[in-house]
Amino acid sequence: MDNKKLITIEDFQKAGNQENLIKFLKDGNYGREKVLNRLEYEKDLVALQAELVKFQQWVNKNKKRVAIIFEGRDAAGKGGSIRRFMEHLNPRSMRLVALNKPTEVEQGQWYFRRYIKQLPNPGEIVFFDRSWYNRAVVEPVMGFCTEKQYQEYMIQVPEFEHMLREDGVHIIKFWFSITKEEQMRRFQSRLENPVKRWKFSPVDKKGQELWDRYSYYKEQMMSKTHTSYSPWISIKTDVKYTARLESMRYVLSQFEYDGKDKADVSILPDPNVVIRYFRSANFKN
Repeated sequence: MDNKKLITIEDFQKAGNQENLIKFLKDGNYGREKVLNRLEYEKDLVALQAELVKFQQWVNKNKKRVAIIFEGRDAAGKGGSIRRFMEHLNPRSMRLVALNKPTEVEQGQWYFRRYIKQLPNPGEIVFFDRSWYNRAVVEPVMGFCTEKQYQEYMIQVPEFEHMLREDGVHIIKFWFSITKEEQMRRFQSRLENPVKRWKFSPVDKKGQELWDRYSYYKEQMMSKTHTSYSPWISIKTDVKYTARLESMRYVLSQFEYDGKDKADVSILPDPNVVIRYFRSANFKN
């Protein structure tokens, strides 16, 4: 028989604050692993968000230009992670870019043109919820571009990003990696939740049906566009809370911003969650 104790209102009141509550749960036999994990997540999240505020101030002060790209399959947690990144940042010096499908006019222009207009200004951080990499995976899988357009694009991407780097734009490219089983579970959760049902679309359904095709194009993308100046960073996202924290840690670890040495939280990413792509890797997600 399970002899684990229940947490009472008095227990919460005695704890007084989050740190004491975490210690209280660790010391006692309460069987509340989920509560404990969530409390530790919230504690680290707030501390990392405080570091992001310091980082943004450094970016603004030194007129740096930072573009953080979030790519990955549907339901991998890109949007949720971006929201946590942006939650406490100054909106005057950061932006979210989540473009709709190109207009008829844009379809007749150089593919990268509409993204160039969205690049960060001096002192600004821009978060891309999907990016110019739509043409690397989603478009060829769904038949939204021709083979010729795809091949030309794949040749141009490394050159495009090299020019950005030469011009002083810092690019971080995340691929949020989710398993097929976890993606299906999240799709089902969306369908069952009336406030999340709008997130589910026919394209999402196709994502499961065309899983292997997505994998093929993702591998092509990483092998041909992973460079020393613009590497791909894969984030394991089946545990979405971990993915959020570790992606924040990775960004912070890449810059020597003011006050970094006084951080109250580890900013070293977990190498079991944050994986730099290399060609011998065999990611399936």
